[in-house]
Amino acid sequence: MERRIRRLGLFLILCFVVIFVQLNNIQVMKANSLANSPENPAVQQVQRSQPRGSILSSDGVTLANSVVAPHGVYKYQRVYNPNTATLFSQIVGVDSPNYGHYGVEATYNKFLESHTRPPRTLRDLLVNRTTTDNVTLTINSHLQLQVAGRVEQIDAGGSAPRAAAAVIDVKTGAVEAMYGLPSYDPRGLVSPKTSVEKATWNALVQIPAYLHQISPFVSQAYQDGVEPGSTFKVVTSAAVYDHDPPVANIDYPPTSCLTGIQGRPQPLCNFGGERCGGTLQQTLPQSCNTAFAQMGIALGANLSVEAQAFGFNNPIPIDLTGAAVSHIGSPGAMAADQALPATSAFGQGFGRDTVIASPLQMALVAAGIANQGVIMTPHVMQQIRDSQGNLVENYTPTPWLTATSPLTASAVTHLMQAVVTNGTATGVFPAQWNVAAKTGTAQTFGPNGTPETNDWMVAFAPANDPKVAVAVSVPGQPQSATGAEVSGPPTRDILGYALAATP
Repeated sequence: MERRIRRLGLFLILCFVVIFVQLNNIQVMKANSLANSPENPAVQQVQRSQPRGSILSSDGVTLANSVVAPHGVYKYQRVYNPNTATLFSQIVGVDSPNYGHYGVEATYNKFLESHTRPPRTLRDLLVNRTTTDNVTLTINSHLQLQVAGRVEQIDAGGSAPRAAAAVIDVKTGAVEAMYGLPSYDPRGLVSPKTSVEKATWNALVQIPAYLHQISPFVSQAYQDGVEPGSTFKVVTSAAVYDHDPPVANIDYPPTSCLTGIQGRPQPLCNFGGERCGGTLQQTLPQSCNTAFAQMGIALGANLSVEAQAFGFNNPIPIDLTGAAVSHIGSPGAMAADQALPATSAFGQGFGRDTVIASPLQMALVAAGIANQGVIMTPHVMQQIRDSQGNLVENYTPTPWLTATSPLTASAVTHLMQAVVTNGTATGVFPAQWNVAAKTGTAQTFGPNGTPETNDWMVAFAPANDPKVAVAVSVPGQPQSATGAEVSGPPTRDILGYALAATP
């Protein structure tokens, strides 16, 4: 009995020690972080008792600002322009009292929220320096409206309306437009009524468990990805020139299917059973899968190395929250299984090593080729000014990756021009635009095992002095669909809008 009492006493002493340590941890070690945490209701009360800076488009349209709340517990309420709320929701994001910050609202929160600016003069020491900053985006509201309108016009066909487009300035990395379907209206998430805010949140984050339905809270332009199909042949072509140039001159015999691929018992066939072959200069414009499969086998692990040089398997350093990491099998996986580089070479793959890319990623691939092999860091912030109009920060274009050499970029550009003049994109673009492009038709399966395609196109222009790169993705289409048919017309229109809007 005495032993049990002793054990109980030791246990209680240990409990008091744990409580003492935890109290000191909370009250001393973590006191500052807890006191300043955005989740702290007291912090939120202080922040929302002050206005928040505005977010503007590059042409001066106010996309988000703060107004005095008509009712509720907070003095100020965030307001999203009803004319642009849905257009920009996946970029601007939201500043929700109960669900936090997303998009630009999150990335530039320290500028947008009320803060004390550093003193610049002795006079500043004697005056109130509490201020908010206004963030101006790289995106023109009119171009965004044009791009969004064209994406929404795409005949979604397939199992659900999914489509997206991204437009990049190849020389600066500025995102000129970016839109994914479905989109959403963020205004319910800043409602003074908690019930409205909660209902809006639940509707956005609860993804229906049927068909291909997805949450509009996840942007199909940069936060999600699908198999890019033959648009990935741009990367494979660059890999050939960079890692094994003699492969470019191999004349692959015309065939409709390949057999005997190690690790793949079934034949690998061209889309629609097409018979094709030739050298790289002939097979990229034709978009010949069997030829590219053989190039992939020849490249092996180097195909993955090249893709990673273009940003695959790497976080895209865009100043937005939740950007998807595009995927390709590792060099080790490519070396171990001949079938993997064979199928990855035309933008598919299999299992967990399937090639996956977002429209933003593929726009950056095209932009890298257009910019002599250098991919600029993508960004949506153009400049930040304080409430008095003084410049706080101006974005300076910065290289992200040197994906390939200028010589390879030039060679691939010529191949992409041939896609437009005598390949799978023939007749899509006006000749005077001098476009370089690549189509893509990835063969996939719907939720019920129904054969489908992901239809893509990437393009940049003018090929001799590129301004903008565009990627358009339309997943989940009927098996008969092709990238040229489905994504070609919207890519042409969006590229035309972007060229007209870019100096």
